[in-house]
Amino acid sequence: MLESRGLGAALAAFLIAPAAFAGQTLHVVEHALTDATLDLGAKGDSPGDLLTFANPVFDAANRRRVGADQGYCIRVVAGRSWECFWTLTLKTGQITVEGPFRDGVDSVLAVTGGTGAYAGARGSMKLHARDAAGTSYDFTYDLL
Repeated sequence: MLESRGLGAALAAFLIAPAAFAGQTLHVVEHALTDATLDLGAKGDSPGDLLTFANPVFDAANRRRVGADQGYCIRVVAGRSWECFWTLTLKTGQITVEGPFRDGVDSVLAVTGGTGAYAGARGSMKLHARDAAGTSYDFTYDLL
């Protein structure tokens, strides 16, 4: 009986212990090289269109490639916003995000999970366009 209480206490400590990434801010730069839009709604920019991508991701200094991302967005409001889902893949694991990508303004998406060093990740990711052409983005992950 003592052994099971010891195991239960160890399990409880594991479950309430903060994750290794808790409080971590991770800043990467995406190079939007493969973005492709499929016109599925009414002709032109319209609800239902699909944006897909699989892009290289660089360190905060934008010098060294550290991983890649891939995902998709569905146009919800023409000229205003997409609803997106994607995965950032780094050497030590993956982080998934979901949320709105707003045209022409910064966006905040939810971190919905992760693998490897980021297993169980939660928090938010701020997306900021580095240029007006939309060829490069800052992604700042605030992990809880």
